[in-house]
Amino acid sequence: MQNSRREWLKKSTVAALGLGLSLRSLANEEGLLRNDPRTAGMLNLGSNENPYGISPKAKEVIKGLIGESNRYQYNVPAIGNFRNELADHYGVTREQIIITPGSGEGLIRLARYYGQRGNIVTADPTFATLPSVAENIGARVIKVPLTTEKVHDLEALKSAINNETSLVYLCNPANPTATMLRHDVIRDFCLEVSKKTAVLIDEAYIDYLTAPDNRSLAYLVADNPNIIVLRTFSKIHAMAGMRIGFTIAHPTLSKALYETEYQRSMFGCAVPSMGAALTSLKDVAHQDMSREKNAIARAYTYDTLKKMGYLIYPSHTNFLFFKLADYKGDFAADMLKKNIVLRSSDYTDGKWCRVSVGTLDEMKQFIAEMRKL
Repeated sequence: MQNSRREWLKKSTVAALGLGLSLRSLANEEGLLRNDPRTAGMLNLGSNENPYGISPKAKEVIKGLIGESNRYQYNVPAIGNFRNELADHYGVTREQIIITPGSGEGLIRLARYYGQRGNIVTADPTFATLPSVAENIGARVIKVPLTTEKVHDLEALKSAINNETSLVYLCNPANPTATMLRHDVIRDFCLEVSKKTAVLIDEAYIDYLTAPDNRSLAYLVADNPNIIVLRTFSKIHAMAGMRIGFTIAHPTLSKALYETEYQRSMFGCAVPSMGAALTSLKDVAHQDMSREKNAIARAYTYDTLKKMGYLIYPSHTNFLFFKLADYKGDFAADMLKKNIVLRSSDYTDGKWCRVSVGTLDEMKQFIAEMRKL
């Protein structure tokens, strides 16, 4: 069985590389089958998923809506007010929200919209979807290095803006580095930059923060057509496989986006997923549990790696980013041989690893393997 599993992994890796993919990527482009029997015993710490699962209340809603899956969303009364309820929760209007199957879809559509209108300024490294799609359609992407502490260099980002810049993209908290900017700092940045060009704030991991930094910038959108906020149910709500995300923008911009790149984007979302999302928003206790357990497992892993001598910065997300020092070879590929899926990449200042925070027991397994290196 062990030899068969290893042979399958080798074949899967070869197939992935044949498609131009890499084990160093920042998402599951490899297409590893997480629930396939052949991956039994695999420790999945590569995709920043919530290991505690979706809200129990949301699960009940899914069961109830399975019977409605033969209907289009507009024919299911239980989710007829989906956009309205979402808007009410975030203190915006229905006209400011566009629903997409996951926030990744929003990033793709925004890359196309703004990539056709000028260059895009991003941090480097950052979450790769938007800049890579923009580059694929021929747009120029201006990449601004992070500070030595792996935080967005706001002054450098502002300096990179020119007359052809159509969008500035920031992920806060940041992916892959897990660092963050305080709410007041990023708010002031958005207000200043939006006088020159559009600015997009990706808040995928904001729910792992605590007050006041967990406050969304969505409230800025009502009066500013150059500020865009992206949200997802994939992280704290643990609905990565159910694909629900949304873009928040000024009504004028939302209309323009919908008429071009976002047409009928909500029809990619399943009825049970939409019902589960609304229920999960109200299950604050489940969100708190996920956040608290994540903090405990994260602190254990951070403290241990730091004591082991790794360069690591405090994390404000459900993953950690640390330097691999003088590690030789492909760290992610080597860890995969030990049944651990994670991400590693070569940057200008060396090799770094991004590891998701699983349960405390899972992180203890990860640390046990790290001690063997």
